[in-house]
Amino acid sequence: MLKRLVFWSFALVSAPAFASDITGAGSTAAAPLYSKWGDAYTRKTGIKLAYDAIGSSGGIQKIKESAVAFGASDAPMADAELKAANLLAFPTVISGVVPFVNLPGVRPGELRLTGDIVAGIYSGAIVKWNDPAIVAENPSLALPNRPIVSYGRLDGSGTTFTLTDYLSRISPEWKARYGRNFKIAWPANVVAIKGTNDIVAAIKKTPGSIGYAEYAYVIENDLGYVQLKNRDGNYVKPNAASFRAALSKSSWEKTGNFEEMLTDKPGAGSWPITGSTYVYVPRVTSQPQRTAAALQFFTWAFMEGDTIANSLDYIRLPDTVQGRVFHEISSVVDDQQRRLALSINLK
Repeated sequence: MLKRLVFWSFALVSAPAFASDITGAGSTAAAPLYSKWGDAYTRKTGIKLAYDAIGSSGGIQKIKESAVAFGASDAPMADAELKAANLLAFPTVISGVVPFVNLPGVRPGELRLTGDIVAGIYSGAIVKWNDPAIVAENPSLALPNRPIVSYGRLDGSGTTFTLTDYLSRISPEWKARYGRNFKIAWPANVVAIKGTNDIVAAIKKTPGSIGYAEYAYVIENDLGYVQLKNRDGNYVKPNAASFRAALSKSSWEKTGNFEEMLTDKPGAGSWPITGSTYVYVPRVTSQPQRTAAALQFFTWAFMEGDTIANSLDYIRLPDTVQGRVFHEISSVVDDQQRRLALSINLK
């Protein structure tokens, strides 16, 4: 109820806009959700969404070039970069980045890893599945004397940013050597591939391999996700409950602050690589009809897209965050400093 009141206080000051198809590009992690939201929105309004899942860095570049109505990324841009590019950012949903493996004889959710082990695998310090560090966390599993084949993203990826933000928090060695970024100069042991879909396909056909992806891809493809030891020392599985637990330990719900990263949060049930996906639009737009169409689409998704988001185990934004998002959206103007005309049919 709160989000509807917040929304209507915003919508009533605006006049209707002409319908326009929507173009977006960026995050591969958000692609399953935006695709389903787009299909539902087309059925309701006749307006189509053309979304190009080219990776977070690509989406940011496209919106900076004004080549699309919105860009999408799984990591927040720094305030200085936003201001320099004259962009507005807002989150859409909460989810998680999930390491997954193709390890014959090990079922999804059976393998237990720590952040230090994941960092060791990707840095090349841990090279076999029966390494003592992995065996110590999995005494009931018969782990093979098999080389680990590690896959990482070649393209600029918000999923990589979230993973490496987490690894930088728990491993000083990782932070010093690689840090967090959309693109990583992977060591020689990592096979770099462009796009989440190609990583999923490669791991499916490569026994002994490990990769990472947004949770929706893991569920859709029935991948061998791992349990991770969280900050409280508990092993947790990736799911809506563990993403929500991490969110509850942040300031998002209390303050509406969505710049805070959600990785390595305390709490018995928190998934340690929880994150969000973000949308970028111009703060001052020279194409008001195109920008308004994108903002109307996401406003509709906030109001009516919860069932679709839930089906993919994404977590809707807290009311306080949605309130801030609506406020931010209402600040967008055209190049004559006029507020955009927005109209949403919620029937």
